[in-house]
Amino acid sequence: MMPIILPLMFLIALLIKIDSKGSILFEQERLGKNFKTFKCYKFRTMYENSQEIFDSYLLENPEALKEWQEYKKLKHDPRITRIGNMLRKTSLDELPQIFNVLKGEMSLVGPRPYLPSEEVDMRPYSEIILSVTPGITGLWQVSGRNKLSFKQRVKLDSLYVINSNIYNDISILIKTIKVVLLREGAY
Repeated sequence: MMPIILPLMFLIALLIKIDSKGSILFEQERLGKNFKTFKCYKFRTMYENSQEIFDSYLLENPEALKEWQEYKKLKHDPRITRIGNMLRKTSLDELPQIFNVLKGEMSLVGPRPYLPSEEVDMRPYSEIILSVTPGITGLWQVSGRNKLSFKQRVKLDSLYVINSNIYNDISILIKTIKVVLLREGAY
């Protein structure tokens, strides 16, 4: 598997460098099992000055602010680079999370690794969700992906934990391949 993944990661890194200034990887503190934080790795998909772009965009676009408040995502996010857009649609931006899996901070399947600032919005499900190791893919990623509101994603993550078993994990992995290949719910 690594002989395939490493050349792909090298190619992606090269494309990121050609596309925009900044680092290749993006590291962000995320909540793991038992509320323990860890650095989650992704390929960088946004411009270096993404916070400035974001703040300015939300000030000028009240409808985008409403979208952000409900989904914690924007359908047309001005912070995302050209290569970043492709990486997100194909979920290849998450490929470096394989190193989080190797370090034991993540698993292949599980609830998404939430930001520490999102814990308040996860309630009353945060205790359930954060009782397990987060995953690269999970139930909400194969059940609507970005079409779901933040609250819907949190509910699906808690359902995943409550009903967790090896058969569900295998089913989610198989469905993830289909969702990624067909780009269902991606933006």
